[in-house]
Amino acid sequence: MHRIFALLLGLATASIWSSADAETLKVAVAQRGFWDSTMVDIAEKQGFFKEAGLEIEVLYTEGGASTLTPLLAGSIDVAMSNGILGVIGAYSKGAPVRIISAEGTGAGDAFWYAPTQSGIKSLKDTNGKTVAFSSPGSSTNLILLQLVKAAGASPKLVPTGGAPATYTQVMTGQIDVGWSVPPFALKDLQEGKIAIIARGNDVEAIKAQTVRVNVANANALKQKREAFVSYVKALSRAVDWAYSSPDALSNYAAIAKVPVDQAKMTRDDFYPKEALQLAEIKGIDVTLQQALDFKYITKPMTKEDVAPLFDMLAAEKR
Repeated sequence: MHRIFALLLGLATASIWSSADAETLKVAVAQRGFWDSTMVDIAEKQGFFKEAGLEIEVLYTEGGASTLTPLLAGSIDVAMSNGILGVIGAYSKGAPVRIISAEGTGAGDAFWYAPTQSGIKSLKDTNGKTVAFSSPGSSTNLILLQLVKAAGASPKLVPTGGAPATYTQVMTGQIDVGWSVPPFALKDLQEGKIAIIARGNDVEAIKAQTVRVNVANANALKQKREAFVSYVKALSRAVDWAYSSPDALSNYAAIAKVPVDQAKMTRDDFYPKEALQLAEIKGIDVTLQQALDFKYITKPMTKEDVAPLFDMLAAEKR
């Protein structure tokens, strides 16, 4: 009996010490319920963060740009799913931000839709109409600017927040064209209530461009670098699990509160695994030109100018 008590006491003590030794990172995640934003939830539930000696505190926001503000203020360590243009713009102004991994390459997940009865068939039909994106500096902002430019259209672009809030505004007539990513709005698409009028990958250049990145507060990264390296590696494990585990789709369906068939459609039709690669920022030359064209920076910048912004942790050895 004494031996059992001693063993239990030892296990409890080890657990306390393990918790005490864990490094805490505060993480802001854009758009809860999206397939890509679920990777943090997966890493937490599957114990990948715990195994890496991390304790994660998560804050969910309405878009990538709204994760950047608390990061720059120092109240958040990591901001997930940020539009790369907004990050470059912040860096050009001296903000303490570092890109630690890619998050979304290409934009096959993003789409713009209108009510079927509206008569809007494409972005060319939106002159003078309101077209939504999530928030200034977000990936939907970047993608939409390019889609509108390619279409030669002149709509009024309006930040509308998250996909659910945007849907409400569209269906109540406050906004003409909404934005979304699966699984949001899939049911209405299947039922013919709305129609897709544009997709992110309609612009050829976007297909091979990293449009979303994960970023760190530069000061926190200096102080807790090993924790950040562990974080990115745990995130990579979550991506692998999401595309290989037989439990991945049911797990996501429960989080997004959709049927498993919609979860499968979301992953297989809109999010190829290569789109979630973490190791490489692609199309940076194109991105820097866009940053200038869309006035995120006030003067041209080269790859050398922004090189200190990139501190890619996926390849770092521990």
